[in-house]
Amino acid sequence: MPDPASSVLVLPGWQNSDADHWQTCWERRHGYRRVEQDDWQWPRRGDWMARLEEVLLAAPQPCWLVAHSLGCQLVAAWAAHTQQADRVRGALLVGPPDTEREDMPPQLHSWRPVPRRRLPFAATVVISTDDPYCASQRAGTMAQDWGATLVVAGAVGHLNSESGLGDWDAGHQLLIALRTA
Repeated sequence: MPDPASSVLVLPGWQNSDADHWQTCWERRHGYRRVEQDDWQWPRRGDWMARLEEVLLAAPQPCWLVAHSLGCQLVAAWAAHTQQADRVRGALLVGPPDTEREDMPPQLHSWRPVPRRRLPFAATVVISTDDPYCASQRAGTMAQDWGATLVVAGAVGHLNSESGLGDWDAGHQLLIALRTA
Protein backbone atom coordinates (compact mmCIF):
# COMPACT_ATOMS: atom_id res chain seq x y z
CA MET A 1 0.00 0.00 0.00
CA PRO A 2 1.41 3.44 -0.89
CA ASP A 3 2.50 5.74 1.93
CA PRO A 4 -0.29 8.30 2.54
CA ALA A 5 2.28 10.99 3.40
CA SER A 6 3.89 10.62 -0.02
CA SER A 7 0.56 11.47 -1.63
CA VAL A 8 0.75 15.05 -0.29
CA LEU A 9 2.74 17.45 -2.47
CA VAL A 10 3.88 20.81 -1.10
CA LEU A 11 3.92 23.67 -3.61
CA PRO A 12 5.75 26.74 -2.27
CA GLY A 13 5.44 30.15 -3.81
CA TRP A 14 7.92 32.62 -5.22
CA GLN A 15 11.36 32.34 -3.55
CA ASN A 16 10.42 28.99 -1.95
CA SER A 17 9.38 28.37 1.66
CA ASP A 18 12.07 28.90 4.30
CA ALA A 19 12.90 26.71 7.31
CA ASP A 20 10.32 28.40 9.56
CA HIS A 21 7.46 28.25 7.05
CA TRP A 22 4.52 26.01 7.95
CA GLN A 23 4.98 24.10 4.65
CA THR A 24 8.53 23.17 5.67
CA CYS A 25 7.31 22.26 9.16
CA TRP A 26 4.68 19.96 7.62
CA GLU A 27 7.33 18.28 5.48
CA ARG A 28 9.44 17.55 8.55
CA ARG A 29 6.53 16.58 10.78
CA HIS A 30 4.34 14.62 8.36
CA GLY A 31 6.72 13.47 5.62
CA TYR A 32 5.07 15.45 2.83
CA ARG A 33 7.09 16.03 -0.35
CA ARG A 34 8.03 19.42 -1.80
CA VAL A 35 7.84 19.95 -5.55
CA GLU A 36 11.20 21.57 -6.30
CA GLN A 37 11.32 24.15 -9.06
CA ASP A 38 14.39 24.96 -11.17
CA ASP A 39 14.10 28.71 -10.61
CA TRP A 40 12.58 30.10 -7.42
CA GLN A 41 13.70 33.68 -8.14
CA TRP A 42 12.36 34.17 -11.71
CA PRO A 43 9.44 31.72 -11.85
CA ARG A 44 8.00 31.07 -15.30
CA ARG A 45 4.46 29.77 -15.21
CA GLY A 46 4.95 27.27 -18.03
CA ASP A 47 8.08 25.82 -16.43
CA TRP A 48 6.41 25.45 -13.06
CA MET A 49 3.36 23.82 -14.65
CA ALA A 50 5.57 21.35 -16.54
CA ARG A 51 7.40 20.42 -13.33
CA LEU A 52 4.14 19.81 -11.46
CA GLU A 53 2.88 17.65 -14.32
CA GLU A 54 6.14 15.67 -14.30
CA VAL A 55 5.92 15.00 -10.55
CA LEU A 56 2.26 14.00 -10.73
CA LEU A 57 2.87 11.63 -13.64
CA ALA A 58 5.60 9.92 -11.62
CA ALA A 59 3.46 9.65 -8.46
CA PRO A 60 2.25 6.13 -7.62
CA GLN A 61 -1.26 7.33 -6.73
CA PRO A 62 -3.43 10.45 -6.91
CA CYS A 63 -2.11 13.28 -4.76
CA TRP A 64 -3.26 16.10 -2.53
CA LEU A 65 -1.73 19.52 -3.21
CA VAL A 66 -0.76 21.96 -0.46
CA ALA A 67 0.03 25.30 -2.09
CA HIS A 68 1.09 28.64 -0.70
CA SER A 69 1.12 32.00 -2.47
CA LEU A 70 2.28 31.61 -6.08
CA GLY A 71 1.82 27.86 -5.63
CA CYS A 72 -1.95 28.57 -5.59
CA GLN A 73 -1.70 30.25 -8.98
CA LEU A 74 0.34 27.26 -10.15
CA VAL A 75 -2.46 24.85 -9.20
CA ALA A 76 -5.10 26.94 -10.99
CA ALA A 77 -2.97 27.38 -14.13
CA TRP A 78 -1.98 23.70 -14.25
CA ALA A 79 -5.57 22.53 -13.72
CA ALA A 80 -6.79 24.77 -16.56
CA HIS A 81 -4.42 23.13 -19.06
CA THR A 82 -3.71 19.58 -17.97
CA GLN A 83 -5.27 16.35 -19.18
CA GLN A 84 -4.12 14.72 -15.92
CA ALA A 85 -6.44 16.40 -13.39
CA ASP A 86 -7.56 12.96 -12.16
CA ARG A 87 -4.11 12.65 -10.57
CA VAL A 88 -5.18 15.21 -7.95
CA ARG A 89 -7.77 14.46 -5.29
CA GLY A 90 -7.89 17.94 -3.79
CA ALA A 91 -5.95 21.07 -2.94
CA LEU A 92 -5.38 23.33 0.04
CA LEU A 93 -4.60 26.77 -1.40
CA VAL A 94 -3.22 29.25 1.13
CA GLY A 95 -2.67 32.97 0.56
CA PRO A 96 -3.16 33.27 -3.21
CA PRO A 97 -1.49 36.44 -4.49
CA ASP A 98 -3.07 38.85 -6.91
CA THR A 99 -0.53 38.67 -9.73
CA GLU A 100 -2.53 41.20 -11.75
CA ARG A 101 -1.80 44.04 -9.31
CA GLU A 102 0.22 46.91 -10.70
CA ASP A 103 2.77 46.71 -7.88
CA MET A 104 3.72 43.05 -8.49
CA PRO A 105 7.45 42.55 -9.12
CA PRO A 106 8.52 42.01 -12.73
CA GLN A 107 9.53 38.42 -11.87
CA LEU A 108 5.82 37.58 -11.60
CA HIS A 109 4.53 39.14 -14.82
CA SER A 110 4.37 35.75 -16.59
CA TRP A 111 1.69 34.77 -14.05
CA ARG A 112 -0.89 37.08 -15.63
CA PRO A 113 -3.77 36.73 -16.08
CA VAL A 114 -4.98 34.96 -12.95
CA PRO A 115 -6.60 31.66 -14.04
CA ARG A 116 -10.35 31.77 -13.41
CA ARG A 117 -11.51 28.30 -14.47
CA ARG A 118 -13.27 26.12 -11.91
CA LEU A 119 -10.92 23.50 -10.45
CA PRO A 120 -11.79 19.91 -11.40
CA PHE A 121 -11.18 18.68 -7.84
CA ALA A 122 -12.13 19.70 -4.30
CA ALA A 123 -10.29 22.72 -2.94
CA THR A 124 -10.13 24.96 0.10
CA VAL A 125 -8.73 28.49 -0.15
CA VAL A 126 -7.42 30.06 3.06
CA ILE A 127 -7.00 33.83 3.11
CA SER A 128 -6.01 36.58 5.52
CA THR A 129 -7.87 39.85 5.96
CA ASP A 130 -4.60 41.81 5.82
CA ASP A 131 -2.55 39.93 3.22
CA PRO A 132 -0.18 42.49 1.65
CA TYR A 133 -0.22 40.61 -1.68
CA CYS A 134 -3.96 40.25 -2.19
CA ALA A 135 -7.03 42.09 -0.91
CA SER A 136 -9.37 39.70 0.86
CA GLN A 137 -12.25 40.54 -1.50
CA ARG A 138 -10.07 39.71 -4.51
CA ALA A 139 -8.93 36.43 -2.90
CA GLY A 140 -12.56 35.58 -2.17
CA THR A 141 -13.40 36.10 -5.83
CA MET A 142 -10.57 33.74 -6.84
CA ALA A 143 -11.90 31.09 -4.44
CA GLN A 144 -15.38 31.48 -5.90
CA ASP A 145 -14.09 31.28 -9.48
CA TRP A 146 -12.13 28.15 -8.61
CA GLY A 147 -15.19 26.54 -6.97
CA ALA A 148 -13.33 26.30 -3.67
CA THR A 149 -14.48 26.55 -0.08
CA LEU A 150 -13.28 29.84 1.43
CA VAL A 151 -11.77 30.00 4.92
CA VAL A 152 -10.87 33.40 6.39
CA ALA A 153 -8.02 32.97 8.90
CA GLY A 154 -8.24 36.52 10.25
CA ALA A 155 -5.53 39.19 10.20
CA VAL A 156 -2.41 37.03 9.79
CA GLY A 157 -0.55 38.69 6.93
CA HIS A 158 0.52 36.47 4.05
CA LEU A 159 0.18 33.25 6.07
CA ASN A 160 3.93 32.69 5.86
CA SER A 161 6.92 32.61 8.23
CA GLU A 162 6.49 36.27 9.13
CA SER A 163 2.95 35.46 10.27
CA GLY A 164 4.42 33.33 13.08
CA LEU A 165 2.21 30.32 12.36
CA GLY A 166 4.85 27.69 13.20
CA ASP A 167 3.45 24.22 12.50
CA TRP A 168 0.05 25.84 11.87
CA ASP A 169 -2.05 23.03 13.29
CA ALA A 170 -5.31 24.80 12.33
CA GLY A 171 -4.20 24.71 8.69
CA HIS A 172 -3.29 21.04 8.94
CA GLN A 173 -6.75 20.33 10.28
CA LEU A 174 -8.17 21.96 7.14
CA LEU A 175 -6.07 19.57 5.02
CA ILE A 176 -7.26 16.60 7.07
CA ALA A 177 -10.88 17.73 6.65
CA LEU A 178 -10.38 18.07 2.90
CA ARG A 179 -8.82 14.62 2.68
CA THR A 180 -11.64 12.97 4.63
CA ALA A 181 -14.57 14.77 2.99
